[in-house]
Amino acid sequence: MASHIITMTKFFSLLIFSLYISLSLPSLASAFSPTDHYLINCGSRAAETLDSDHRVFTGDERRFLTSTGTIQLENAAVSSSELYHTATAFNRPTRYAFPIRDLGIHHLVRLHFHPIYYRYNNLIEAEFHVIANGFLLLRNFRVPNSDDFPMIKEFVIPIDSEKLEITFLPSEKSKYGVVNAIEVISAPKDLIGDVAYVDSESSEMINGLLKTGFETVHRVNVGGFKVTPFNDSLWRTWVTDDAYLKSSGDDDSKNMEPIHFGGRIKYQIGGASREVGPDNVYNTARVIKSVNNSIPNTNMTFVFAVEKGHNYLVRLHFCDIASVALGMLYFNVYMNGNLAFENLDLTYATNSLLASPFYADLLVNMQDSEVLVVSVGPSNMSLPRAVDAILNGVEIWKTNNSMGSFDGEVCAESVWRVWRKEHVNVLLPLVAGVFLLLSAAMFIQKRRGGSVPWSRLPVDVSEDNLKFGNQFSSLKA
Repeated sequence: MASHIITMTKFFSLLIFSLYISLSLPSLASAFSPTDHYLINCGSRAAETLDSDHRVFTGDERRFLTSTGTIQLENAAVSSSELYHTATAFNRPTRYAFPIRDLGIHHLVRLHFHPIYYRYNNLIEAEFHVIANGFLLLRNFRVPNSDDFPMIKEFVIPIDSEKLEITFLPSEKSKYGVVNAIEVISAPKDLIGDVAYVDSESSEMINGLLKTGFETVHRVNVGGFKVTPFNDSLWRTWVTDDAYLKSSGDDDSKNMEPIHFGGRIKYQIGGASREVGPDNVYNTARVIKSVNNSIPNTNMTFVFAVEKGHNYLVRLHFCDIASVALGMLYFNVYMNGNLAFENLDLTYATNSLLASPFYADLLVNMQDSEVLVVSVGPSNMSLPRAVDAILNGVEIWKTNNSMGSFDGEVCAESVWRVWRKEHVNVLLPLVAGVFLLLSAAMFIQKRRGGSVPWSRLPVDVSEDNLKFGNQFSSLKA
């Protein structure tokens, strides 16, 4: 990822306005229709399967699944959703290849996992790696043994080639892996911008995000209900904020009330679109309000668990659905206790329009901490008898490191190298055994005075054809 730093002025509102130019007229753009849109029900022989959000997934077609030797599993008892009644299991590198027409932009890649029991075998013990066009998405991945299923791992990665190859490699520990469903969807061009604020008080920005990949870690609808894929134009899930909101007492809870807006959200050309955030995120929020004539001396704080050693892109969603007039809402935004934005003025950021969405991206370095803290609170420009802070939504993405990995200081090629080494060690004794058998046969035939016809052994054995112990022998029908 590029690391070119641009120094900006401390007057952040001018900076915001230069980044997100918006017009006063609402956007008339039509509903988003992705150019690339693949929904695969892995292991299914059915032509089509409806998921719980009424989306149509196609069966495991050979035009996408380019590897042989996979096992199709089926167990209707594992889930109420038909999408998780089947799975593809593998004990060798298995590739799915998707033609890409929308080049040069990010694509959403979602991998679905659900435990499946098949003939007394618990496939939750599977452990494997996942690689996509050079990005190491998952390493030594196991589906967690919990009741929170299905598990959907979502990535947003840039694609410049005409094909997206997603490769599953079983780890040496379990020697097999399993996947239930795959989604590949081209993202709208405004989903990922090229620049983000740096988590510091120096008002700096970093660019190069268009070449960066992201893994979704948290997506929260602040103050509202859970938003399901059926109510999101990019088929995302937004969870409630209950598990993340930090409160120090009843008084704080009273000052951080959730609100709901029944009017129309006013999307603007050049501003946040419905693909950036749906109506159900922007028409709910939590706010800090003045009590009588006094501005509360408190912040609204959300705490998120993250994996240390990575950078994270934090997207904060704002929409002033609480003020009765323009120019009445000013507040501060803090990231890990540091002042990120001072006196944030949504009136200025949205070109003087209430109920108009706006978002800000911050790049946060989490090298030494596993807790990421987001806070909003009153500023020295906050007004009595008014709203003194607001937050509508939070998204947190892990960025890939310099090795193209989302999981440690290991690159995709390194994972391939280890796999090749392990399985060449399996192949060599096999070849040696065949050679010894042929030599013995020739020796015996020579003793008898005959001749033995022979042919050259192949030397161009591919990775996918390396033969080793079949871990699924007990799973075959």
